Formats: sequence, structure tokens, C-alpha cells
Amino acid sequence: MTSNDSERIARARFYILAALRLGGVLLVMAGFAVIAGKWDLGGPDVNRVAGAIMVLVGAFDFAVVPLLLARRWKRESR
Repeated sequence: MTSNDSERIARARFYILAALRLGGVLLVMAGFAVIAGKWDLGGPDVNRVAGAIMVLVGAFDFAVVPLLLARRWKRESR
């Protein structure tokens, strides 16, 4: 693999990680908007549950998934 290929792969992986984190943040924000009642998904009880699920999934997507991907990519490069 040439240095140009490794640079291209590193850049693509950086953008993937950044997109995952941005998606997680947006999902957390949407979850809080649902909980606050800004978006109605079917009533107060449904909004609370759906919003909480969105917040938890978004936080996991923001914090854990990029670490798991980075660990996998390190293992593949060996």
C-alpha cells in the first residue's frame, strides 16, 4: 500500500467517524425535542419513551460506536 492509499483510507475513516458522531448528536437533540413535546409522535407517554430511546441510542452512537470502529480498524491493519 502506498502512502497515498493509506492517506486516502485515513481520510475516509476520519469522515466516517465524524459523521457517526454528528449523527449521534443530532439524534440526542431530536430525542430531547421529542421529550419536550416539540415533535409529537403519539401522545405524552409515547413521546417520553421514544425520546428517551432516541437519546440513549444517540449517546451510544456518539460515544461508543466510533471507539469500536477504531478498534476494529486497528485490528485489521495488523
